[in-house]
This record gives sequence, C-alpha cells and structure tokens, in this order.
Amino acid sequence: MKKLNEQDPEIFGLIEKETERQNFNIELIASENFASRAVIEAMGSCLTNKYAEGLPGKRYYGGCQYVDIIEDLARDRAKALYNADWVNVQPHSGAQANAAVYLTFMKPGDKLLGLDLSHGGHLTHGSPVNFSGITYEAHFYGVGKETGRIDMDLVRDKARKLKPRMISIGASAYTRDFNYEVFAAIADEVGAFLWMDMAHTAGLIAAKLLNDPLPYCNVVSTTTHKTLRGPRGGMLLLGRDRENTLGVVAPKSGRVKNWSELLDSAVFPGTQGGPLEHVIAAKAVAFGEALQPDFITYQKQVMENAKSMGAKFMELGYDLVSGGTDNHLVLIDLRNKGLTGKIAEEALERAEITVNKNMVPFDTQSPFVTSGIRIGTPAMTTRGLGKADFEHIVQLIDTVLQNPDSEDVQAKVAGEVRAMCERFPLYDFVTA
Repeated sequence: MKKLNEQDPEIFGLIEKETERQNFNIELIASENFASRAVIEAMGSCLTNKYAEGLPGKRYYGGCQYVDIIEDLARDRAKALYNADWVNVQPHSGAQANAAVYLTFMKPGDKLLGLDLSHGGHLTHGSPVNFSGITYEAHFYGVGKETGRIDMDLVRDKARKLKPRMISIGASAYTRDFNYEVFAAIADEVGAFLWMDMAHTAGLIAAKLLNDPLPYCNVVSTTTHKTLRGPRGGMLLLGRDRENTLGVVAPKSGRVKNWSELLDSAVFPGTQGGPLEHVIAAKAVAFGEALQPDFITYQKQVMENAKSMGAKFMELGYDLVSGGTDNHLVLIDLRNKGLTGKIAEEALERAEITVNKNMVPFDTQSPFVTSGIRIGTPAMTTRGLGKADFEHIVQLIDTVLQNPDSEDVQAKVAGEVRAMCERFPLYDFVTA
C-alpha cells in the first residue's frame, strides 16, 4: 500500500490503525470474520473497474469475456458447495439479496411471518423500521420464555390464522438449529412460500454441520462473509428438490417463468445495477477455500469453541438464552448480573475485547441499551484459537464484567489480550 501512503496518508493512517485494532483485539462479533489474503487481494484487483450489467453471456456492456468466466466460476463453486441447482452471486449484501426475494415472491401489503427481531430475528425480516416492515404486513413468531427455542406448534397456529404469503426462517441471534422439514410442512399447509436466510450459519451449513435448508425451502439467501469467511456480499440459491415455478406468465412472450429467471431479474434490474465483479472474484476464491477439507475442520472448531464458551459462562453463573448453542454464537442475558448490554459492551471494548450489545427475548431494555450481549467464535477461530483459549477469554470477560467501571482492571485485561493476540498473528500484509 505504498502508493496509498504517498497519495493519501490520512486514509492510509486510518487503515493502519484499523489493522492494528484487528491484530490486537479479541474479535467476538458473531457476524464478523477474517478473510484470507487471497480473498482480500481479489477484492483489491483491477476488476473494480469493470461494468458488467446482466449475466455471463448476456451482458449490456462489451469487454466482459474475463469477468464472465470469473462469475461462472463463482456460481459453479457455490453450486458445488451447497449442492444447489441455481445461484446468483451478484447481490451486494445480504439485505440486497433479501430485497430480491421480496420482489420475486411478494407484493406490497402481502403478509410475512418471520422470527421477531427481539427474539433473535433479522432486521430485513419485517422490522417496522426496515423496508420489509414498511412495504409488507409483517407478523412474527418467537421463542418460548422458558426454553429460548422456537415453538413449532405456535408457528403452525400463527400460520394457520394469518395465511401469510411467505414464511421466513433465519436469525441474527438465535443459537439453535432450525427444523426445516416442519417449517416446510407448515408452509405447504397454509399455501405459503418458505424462505431461509442462512447468512449467519452459511459456513456451518456448507460443512454439513447444521441442517440443510435447500431441500425444504423455496429460496435461500445468504451473506458471503460471517461463517462463510468470504468478502462482504450476498447470494441467492435454489435447491433441487422444491418445485421451481411460480406459474407467472411473462406479458410479452406468454411464457411461464421459473423462479431462477424471476430472481435474476429481481437482482438486476429490479433492485441493483452493475455487479461488483471484484467482490464476485473474491466470492469465487472464498467458495474455493470452502470446498477444501480443512474448511470442515475449521467449522467444527468454530462449533466446539462456541459450546465450550457457553459451558464456561454457565459455570460462572451467566444466563444463556436457550441454555447453550448449536452453532457459532452464544447469547447472554445479563440481568442476573445487574448489567445492561451497553455497559458490558463499553467496558469490554476498553479492555480490547469486542462484542455487541444485543436484545434478548422478552427484554426490558431499549434496543439502544439491551439486556444482553452476543458473542461469536468464527473470527478468533480463524486466528487459530482453540477450546482452552476461548475458555480463558470467558474468564477475561468475567473479570471485566465483575468490575465494569475499573480502569485498572480493563488495562490489565487489555495487556493479557495483547499477549494472546501476539501468539496468534493475523495480518502482516495489509499495510505492507
């Protein structure tokens, strides 16, 4: 990055500071990960210059012969990774992918049934402050107060009453796996489309460590970062086992269009313009990495680390929503510790440990304060930390949270954090 330093030292300096932060912080944001050098290099390539509206072989611009091959590679690798029948790798983000799902399957005012944001759901699944809740009539299912798990009988009862156009699955802070077979039976019973947003668990699903949504859902969306460990972006997938037709007649040709055509059109020109071919190249690299055997080993370690953290937190008297985890994250209800999520997040950040405050089911605090924190293991597992290291991190977190106002405690823990991070080096190339 020598040229950047010469031309714009202000930006270079800020990137250098962020590199330092990532290198010497314990990163526990469940939705973050560390992309490989190969992924980062692809994102920083000359492909950022190329306009390529349309799909490979059907572009609105010339000079696409090489980006066509790259995008086809990304699609083929994603299909192999998930045993998918069709994919679209162009969505700029998970939210953009979800917008294309709505445009394909819903009309303004249609009913949506999704997981409540305050119970671990996602902003784009009907939150009233999001386009999904503004455009559609959103209704929600949640978790049981005692179990912290989704009650499928209650989902069925709500679906029968509402008769929604679509049922969404997927979450940003739900620690258990989903029963897609039962969800599919409910959707079929009430005549609803079934959509899974696997953004958080895409890597675990690719490694076949969690249930596979593709055989049961009409459409699947995801991000390509988080557990999948690629660049920031989105993707859409269709499986082989669900009927792929909406019975929608195209007005000009009179031909019945299938979902893949409608979803392609919903991405472009429906919700976005030219694809980011440099990011698509990085997605292709990440999918290639995920097809290697060591990716499965990594995902197993992610799950083992999360389970060990959960067990250690409970040993120290913390309340975990649902009493544990099946995936890569734990959700901690801090009310029995007399803390809010905001206080915990800020105290831990001063100790160089990054988490995020998070609503817990039946929360009594506002979303700006919250009663909980969300902790994930993907990023630090990428750095090489194992079960014993994560158990030590829990001890460090507990030390800080027992004395959230103590600058001395925070400084001492920050020193331990730096020593741990030095044992597991991350990037030595970003500012080289």
